[in-house]
Amino acid sequence: MTSGDYALSGSEKEGLYKAIFSRRDVRSHFVSTEIPGDVLLRILNAAHHAPSVGFSQPWNFILIKDKATRQKVKESFARERERSISMLDSDKQRQQQYSSLKLEGIMESAVNVCVTYDPARFGPFVLGRTSIEETGVYSVCCAIQNLWLAARAEGVGVGWVSILANEDLEKILAIPPHVKPIAYLCLGYVSEFASRPDLEKARWLPRMDLSEVVCYEQWGIRQSDQWPEFCAAINKMSGGKREDNI
Repeated sequence: MTSGDYALSGSEKEGLYKAIFSRRDVRSHFVSTEIPGDVLLRILNAAHHAPSVGFSQPWNFILIKDKATRQKVKESFARERERSISMLDSDKQRQQQYSSLKLEGIMESAVNVCVTYDPARFGPFVLGRTSIEETGVYSVCCAIQNLWLAARAEGVGVGWVSILANEDLEKILAIPPHVKPIAYLCLGYVSEFASRPDLEKARWLPRMDLSEVVCYEQWGIRQSDQWPEFCAAINKMSGGKREDNI
C-alpha cells in the first residue's frame, strides 16, 4: 500500500472541502426549525472525536434550550457589546459600523451550546501538556472546529458568540471554578449560507491572500529557492484581485 491509498475518494474530498469553504459564522439567518436529536447527536459525536493532547478529551458540551437561560446570556452579550463599542469612541465611523452589525443569534437559534475546558480531567499530569499548557485549550478548539464542520455537512448553521463575559457564563450555567468556558455557540437551520463571511462582506476587514501568511524555513521569509514550485503556485493563486477590492 502507498500513502496515496489512504486518501479519500474524489467525492469525499469534494464534500470535505465544500464544508470547509462554505462554513460560516451565522448570526442572522436562523429559521424556526428544531434540530432532530439524531442530527445533533452526530454533530456532538464528531466534536467528541477531535484530537486532544495526551488523549485527555478535556471538553464538555452544555446544551441550552431554555429561553430564560438564553435571555440571561443575551443580557451579558448586550453589556459586553456596549463596552466594546465604547472602546471605539475615538473612531466614530468604526463605532457606527460596529453598532450596525448583527453579532449573535442567541434567542433565534434552535439550541445554544457552551463548550468548556476541564484542565483536571484524568488528573494533573497530561502527556504532552507539560511544556505548553495551552495545548489543553487548543484541543477544545479542535473539537469546536469538528462540530462546526459536521454541522455544515448536516445543513446546520453555527455562530460563535465571543462578546460575552466568562464570569457571567460561569454563574448562569453553574460551571465549576476549575472549568473554563471556551465557546458559546448558537446552532440552528438557516435560510442561507452566505457566499462570503458577514464581516468580509461588510468590509470590516479584508481576506488576506494565502501568500501573505505563509513563510519558508523562518519567520518573514516570503520566497525560497528550496520551495520554487510551491512559491510559484501560491503566488499564482494569490495573484488576482480580491473580490472585496473590485
